[in-house]
Amino acid sequence: MFCGSSRAARTSRWDPDDAVRVLEGVAHRVTSLSDAQRRELVELVGEMAAVETDPARRAFLEQFPEGFGLIDDAS
Repeated sequence: MFCGSSRAARTSRWDPDDAVRVLEGVAHRVTSLSDAQRRELVELVGEMAAVETDPARRAFLEQFPEGFGLIDDAS
């Protein structure tokens, strides 16, 4: 689902327009996931956030499930 390596993502800057296109693509893909796939993705992103040392990336990962509609606001 995600393109590129984490090393490349950590060491290079993205053009803002390209970054928006990627995020829009991710948002579109997650809307087609089954409930089980959504739960698995939420769990995976939570695990990634737990070990992330960069505060900005950790915050992004922690907000990802709600921001991309994987969980309800009340969850």
